Amino acid sequence: MSIVGMKLDKLLKRRAIIWLLLAVNIPGTIYGYIWYGNQLAYTAAHYPSWLLPFVPDSPTASLFFTLALILLLYPPKTMAGMAARALIEALAVVTSVKYGIWAVAIILAGGYQGGTIGWQDWMLISSHAGMAVEALLYARFFICRRMLPLALLWTLLNDTVDYSWGVYPWLPKALADDVPQVQTFTFLLTLISAAFAWLASAGINSRRPKLK
Repeated sequence: MSIVGMKLDKLLKRRAIIWLLLAVNIPGTIYGYIWYGNQLAYTAAHYPSWLLPFVPDSPTASLFFTLALILLLYPPKTMAGMAARALIEALAVVTSVKYGIWAVAIILAGGYQGGTIGWQDWMLISSHAGMAVEALLYARFFICRRMLPLALLWTLLNDTVDYSWGVYPWLPKALADDVPQVQTFTFLLTLISAAFAWLASAGINSRRPKLK
């Protein structure tokens, strides 16, 4: 590892930095669920209730990452706890990378096709790009690799439910006639995100620096 990489690892593993990320991600996650409020209400009124957990994709990804940071600060001691931690971390990396990139791409695609990109959209672009970046940066500190296949299966299931039942995130109006293309992009992005997660988590078992 290069000197720059070692310094970056040391910085990212500082408890103060992790707490700073929690201070950003916790309210961001809450805001994300509020953002999905209208779609959740619409889904509750028109679809079976079991579909509700599949609606708020990005805030759930942020929730997984938030939990992963907490478990990094306070790792469980039991085998069951370690297994749960690994699964949460795997879900955190795969879904944060996937929905981080997805939201940026969809907003920009809507703008490219004539939609308006306002300040809220730019806020979403920056926050979702941050989701993907932080997940990739912290993946090498996680113990998630053996659980990545399960995280991939869950995310593919989520995609299948979204586009089979029509509960995918509401798209910009400019993309209303592009749902089949968005669906294909979404499934491909899930596979790509899982591959990114696998590569980013390489080599974590032998070199996991201690928290400062």
